[in-house]
Amino acid sequence: MKYSSKIEKCNLSPMRKFHPYAVEAEKKGKVIYHLNIGQPDIETPKAFFDALKGFSQPVLAYAPSPGIPELIEAVRKYYANIGIELDSSEILITNGGSEALSIVMQCILDDEDEILIPEPFYPNYNTMVRLCGAKITPIPTCPEEGYHYAEREKIEPLINEHTRAIMVTNPGNPTGVVLTHEEMQMLVDLAAAHDLFLIGDEAYREFVYESDELSSFAQFSEAKDNIIVVDTVSKRFSACGARVGCLVTRNEELLSQAMKVCQCRLSVPTIEQIACAQLYSVGSDYFAAVKEEYRARRDTLVRKLSQIPGVVFECPKGAFYIMAALPIDDADTFQKWLLEEFEHEGETLMLTPGAPMYGTPNKGANEVRMAYVIECEKIERAIDLLAIAIEEYNGAPRRELEQSKTHIRKLHRPA
Repeated sequence: MKYSSKIEKCNLSPMRKFHPYAVEAEKKGKVIYHLNIGQPDIETPKAFFDALKGFSQPVLAYAPSPGIPELIEAVRKYYANIGIELDSSEILITNGGSEALSIVMQCILDDEDEILIPEPFYPNYNTMVRLCGAKITPIPTCPEEGYHYAEREKIEPLINEHTRAIMVTNPGNPTGVVLTHEEMQMLVDLAAAHDLFLIGDEAYREFVYESDELSSFAQFSEAKDNIIVVDTVSKRFSACGARVGCLVTRNEELLSQAMKVCQCRLSVPTIEQIACAQLYSVGSDYFAAVKEEYRARRDTLVRKLSQIPGVVFECPKGAFYIMAALPIDDADTFQKWLLEEFEHEGETLMLTPGAPMYGTPNKGANEVRMAYVIECEKIERAIDLLAIAIEEYNGAPRRELEQSKTHIRKLHRPA
């Protein structure tokens, strides 16, 4: 049987591909600390479940392809509250932020097209882009520079006749990098100057630890035809399983093209939309408490990682991930070893190997992403396990390991 050349260029998700190994490890009685997947353990607001319980329509019908009016209005009001005025027609409800991203790619990319994305990036971008026959042109970064990328001099030379868009995750997944207003303006100006789309994946907008101001590329109305924003309830409301997101743009032609895909997939589930509309009634106290919890977890992870010799990372300013280079040879091999061979007092951990998050060949082999979505005391234990595992994996006493890695620069100071 023949399969699509496009699907054969895609890979399994590095966040999920070790699941079978984890299942086998748990069958053997191992306890696993999951730092590999961005699944928050924060309670979903009660308003969501109350809406589900209160659903009493006699027929569970298709929702409108753009989304139900109640949810669209809730999203519109959310943006108005952060100073961004949108028309309801400029919001399309999607099956999570992932579908919003996929729809955008299908609307703007053809075979051999290119999209600029700073690396390391959310690895599922690869699948979305490759299924369109296009490719990612990476904007290079490195852990020693804190994964900084927002410089016009670094990005503009990468633009060519095949470039269709620039896409950034802000705050960053997997790096936790947060763009300043000036950096966002630079990207907007660059996209406008070269007639490119600028896609802002803003799933983690609420989780910025050095500021209380919420930023969005949708603020830059002067480039309305260039800017596309992808949003979701998944992280903001700890409602990943609802699979409800949205695509926001003032570009009327793009909205018209996207509607073809929306109608093809019929609709987003009706009940989930009704429940998610109620999520937007949650007050600011909820976000303040959640943000402080993640800040505490971040600081715990930063403190513990700084105690392991040879780890290179920078304190993230947003989202709930740290990208770090470990003093090991290959993170993929290391993760498999953690599940198959390593344990300490019956416990081990899962990380996400970093190489699939790079577009540049042979980069990121010893890097990992860690999600601080578990409680502080569990993070403490997980990183203690990591320190023990690195020492055992490398087959050297900690003292020798420390001496051999002193040349590696550490960038771990909490902001």
